[in-house]
Amino acid sequence: MNNHLTSEAIQSIIHSGEGYNAEFKVCVPNKLKELSEEICAFANAAGGVLLIGVDDENKICGAKIDNARRSSIQNALNEINPHIPTQLYSVEIEGNTVWVIEVDSGTQKPYALSGAIYVRQGPNTQKLTTVEQMRDFFQQSNRIYFDEAPCSKFDPQKDIDENWFEAFRTESGLSKTISQEQILYNLKLFLNDGSFKKGGVLFFGTAPERFIETAEVRCLAFEGTNKTQIIDDKSFGGPLLKQYEHAMQWLKSKLNIRYEIEGGGPRKEIWEIPETALKEALINALCHRDYYDKGARITVELFKDRIEITNPGGLTSAISPEDFGTKSHSRNPLVFGLFVRIRMVEQVGSGIGRIKDQMKAAKLPAPQFKTEGMFTVILQRFGKSSGKSSGKSSGKSSSDSWAAVKQLLIEKATSKIGKSSLKILEMVYYNQYITIPEMAKKLNITERGVEKNIQKLKEQKLLVRMEGERSGYWKLIIHNS
Repeated sequence: MNNHLTSEAIQSIIHSGEGYNAEFKVCVPNKLKELSEEICAFANAAGGVLLIGVDDENKICGAKIDNARRSSIQNALNEINPHIPTQLYSVEIEGNTVWVIEVDSGTQKPYALSGAIYVRQGPNTQKLTTVEQMRDFFQQSNRIYFDEAPCSKFDPQKDIDENWFEAFRTESGLSKTISQEQILYNLKLFLNDGSFKKGGVLFFGTAPERFIETAEVRCLAFEGTNKTQIIDDKSFGGPLLKQYEHAMQWLKSKLNIRYEIEGGGPRKEIWEIPETALKEALINALCHRDYYDKGARITVELFKDRIEITNPGGLTSAISPEDFGTKSHSRNPLVFGLFVRIRMVEQVGSGIGRIKDQMKAAKLPAPQFKTEGMFTVILQRFGKSSGKSSGKSSGKSSSDSWAAVKQLLIEKATSKIGKSSLKILEMVYYNQYITIPEMAKKLNITERGVEKNIQKLKEQKLLVRMEGERSGYWKLIIHNS
């Protein structure tokens, strides 16, 4: 057990806010079991600190605990089985008394309270209520959560991405006066022997793939609807959030993106597959993949008619088919908790529901989920009205939006845009995959005539062909950026 936390260390934890390893109570609850449940959950995870005398807005209000109440709290904590050492003590901060209950990660997991097992999921404590949930926890306890295991070769002094760490500090609302080392300590990223946890390597390491070889996202684009011909293959490493950002940028470069402009406001990007649905699927893969599986990476596969995002590890046995989409149980709770801190995970267990809602709102087919062995999310690119070969983008096709885009293109043009050229731009706006023969048919001119109009639009930097002439798509250039 560590020495008592100093006033400065506790203030640092308060500034960091509640999370995977920190819980605040404004006062001692009437039911002391509430405290025992939190401590039991910390012991079953990475350990943690419970502060009494701090409100939900991270304000120190202080609390009074007399000897009799203190003895009752200690008796309640002793109900945890097997017994685990805890520290209950007070610290004076800014004239207020804050009470601290501190517990390390237990060495005799699982710990139970009144016959029930409590675990930490992100910033919340969860009670395991089914045999399947308990079985899964026993399995995880036997091999230790991957993100809690040590990475002995990682040196936090040299191997942390400093720019990303400072961005994380800002996103999490952490004070710049708190040292990096103190923040890492508060986040429970060090083991008792001083080694850095693999969850910290994944989240903050400049190149976690140097230490964990499968810590990459591989993005592949295929020519058609099967895996016969690869037309692009890229792998992205770095901190998990950068893997996410690179993968999303790769998808953006491949997908049909159009724009809507309402009134005089900024333009709004409309992805053919909702951006939020892709975000949820990717973050889910990064948080919940089985990093013990050394034979597979997270993959993002782009086909002509769909996207498949796959990660090693199906559903944990803690999630029943009935609970799928409403409950969450992460294989990597430390990583999950760090994503929660930067609000990349909004609500526990709600990501699947958001994917379904986003696809429905875009009038696209419902997403498919494969959960055996590997976890795969399948998102269809085209709705029923579009047809798989048309390449039409989903969502609202507003004539008002096209009028606004047309005006921007006319203003940007270096010379007058002819009637046929304007019609070509309009066709591209609604369908970036349209072919020259299709344009010729709609315009009732020759293909050669279409090509001449396209060449003029390219010279005026209003239109560009992406990814080659045979397998690519058209893109309008609205701004000179």
